[in-house]
Amino acid sequence: MPPLANDDLQAIALTLRLATTTTVVLLVLATPLAWWLARARSAVAAVVGAVVALPLVLPPTVLGFYLLVVFGPQGWGGQLTQGLGLGLLPFTFGGLVVASVLYSLPFAVQPLQHAFASVGRRPMEAAATLRARPLDAFFTVAVPLARPGFVTAAILSFAHTVGEFGVVLMIGGNIPGATRVVSTQIYGHVEALEYAQAHALAGGMVLFAFAVLLALALFGRRGAQVTP
Repeated sequence: MPPLANDDLQAIALTLRLATTTTVVLLVLATPLAWWLARARSAVAAVVGAVVALPLVLPPTVLGFYLLVVFGPQGWGGQLTQGLGLGLLPFTFGGLVVASVLYSLPFAVQPLQHAFASVGRRPMEAAATLRARPLDAFFTVAVPLARPGFVTAAILSFAHTVGEFGVVLMIGGNIPGATRVVSTQIYGHVEALEYAQAHALAGGMVLFAFAVLLALALFGRRGAQVTP
């Protein structure tokens, strides 16, 4: 198996940067959303939950296509970003981040939602009787109790972003050093019949996926052992 070329290493570095950025953004955005979904009982919450889960069933190319339309020169998103002086997002790293956040949103929201739901209302009510403000109770009671959900959400968000293909190809293209990630680099190697190089990257992806699943299994077993 040949050593990784510079463009392969560049794609790996960009993928890790994208996955890290996406995971951080997702945890910030998904935490309040998951908290609201876990506690709300209205029909609006059901609709929002269904919208959040859409990337689980939509083909990635569909999401990527509509992102191109929205953030293109004639789309309202594109006009907004241009008006803010940000330029157009398609075929940029910023576009990859936006697409990755939307595509991986359920992988962050759903574990956090389940974790917050398992906390229940009684700990928060107990904190309220001690005159803790809602925000203080959230950070001192709910967040520590939901720690397994945060770990799972972070791992799944990172891993899912690393494995993206269709949505990043649609919104980012395959520009070396700018939007070419590992998945599109593998695709390029296969198109060029460079199977040895494709094997090197694909094998690494398989090992990474196995490590993620193993880590989740071990973490879940450890959590089950410490739960009374």
